[in-house]
Amino acid sequence: MILSIVLTILIGALVGWLAGLLMKSKHGFWMNCLLGIVGSFIGWGIASALGFGATNLIATILVDIGGTCLLIAIVRAILGKKF
Repeated sequence: MILSIVLTILIGALVGWLAGLLMKSKHGFWMNCLLGIVGSFIGWGIASALGFGATNLIATILVDIGGTCLLIAIVRAILGKKF
């Protein structure tokens, strides 16, 4: 359980950077990492609610990217295009 949370945070930071590139976000590296960490928890929450479980690193990264892109889209919808 603890190892899973730590890995989610580490992978979330990397994925936040990747999602920032995909979504063409205009904020810095550290904000992308923070969004990636939060987005990875969102992605896993949605995946768990739908009954999906990732068993390998590629599936984990895809779930994390999906959650982070969703989070960036939600924040953009609330704050406007400046985010």
